Amino acid sequence: MDILRGLASVPDSFAETGTVVTIGVFDGVHRGHQLLISKAVETARGAAAPCVVMTFDPHPVTIFAPEHAPRALMPLEERARHIADLGVDALLVIDLRQEIGGLTPAQYMNEVLVDTLHAKHVLVGENFTFGRDAVGTATTMAQLGERAGVDVSVVTLLGDGDVRICSTAIRDHLSGGDVDLATDFMGRPFSVIAPIERGAGRGGKELGYPTANQYASDTAAVPADGVYAGWLTIIDDGGIHGDMEPGVRYPAAISVGTNPTFGDARRSVESFVLDRDADLYGRMARVEFVEKVRDMLKFNSVDELLEHMSRDVSRTRDILGA
Repeated sequence: MDILRGLASVPDSFAETGTVVTIGVFDGVHRGHQLLISKAVETARGAAAPCVVMTFDPHPVTIFAPEHAPRALMPLEERARHIADLGVDALLVIDLRQEIGGLTPAQYMNEVLVDTLHAKHVLVGENFTFGRDAVGTATTMAQLGERAGVDVSVVTLLGDGDVRICSTAIRDHLSGGDVDLATDFMGRPFSVIAPIERGAGRGGKELGYPTANQYASDTAAVPADGVYAGWLTIIDDGGIHGDMEPGVRYPAAISVGTNPTFGDARRSVESFVLDRDADLYGRMARVEFVEKVRDMLKFNSVDELLEHMSRDVSRTRDILGA
């Protein structure tokens, strides 16, 4: 999949073939996003045209209403990876601070979709908005498409029972520590991606449970404080000193939160990789959350902490079959 940064990077070849376009932030690339993008890919194959996903970075809300900006479910690089897996030909990344943010809906259709992307067909979700002050709706897009000779399909939002599958619902589940439902809505375990940094050093030296510590960005979504069973994968290249390899998922007991027992105020994701011993400092890791083991507790003694950590590891083994 080609990644195009800005409208100026759109290739001239699109004028010859035309394109099939779908538009959205697609934060989380959840099951609803997957449905919309897969329909666009299917339509593109039938039209013998490339499928283009147009997305936005940063999130538009962080620009126009930063006080209401949602926490990101995944960085752009992860969005791109999952979108590519759906068979998309090109990902067009738009920064609304630099282009198209002030366009009216009609200008959006004519200048972006017709003149630049040469869209034959556009697919959007039923809650889609666009144009200056987000005044355009999916219905507006369909009306403008009819005038411009562009087919427009409005895709019904995917639901799970009475609940609409959306990024907001996933964030709500994560904030409550319900990673099971977040996983169901996303179609994969929710993950945090960040470099592994040095912590206080107590885990290995004092407790016998060395952890890989990550400090996610303040703008990134993280599950509620507690202990979880999950997987850790080193996702950058290069050998690892120890008995782990890049690209391999290893079972881990994961603690999210501050360290109340030791008075550590920084909120972190700390992963104890089961049955492995490796130097992971400075490596980029993906940590996937499978199931919550327990809430975060403050212990009265180190012995009490160690007793619970032993239980956490045993429970993690049971959950993951490790």
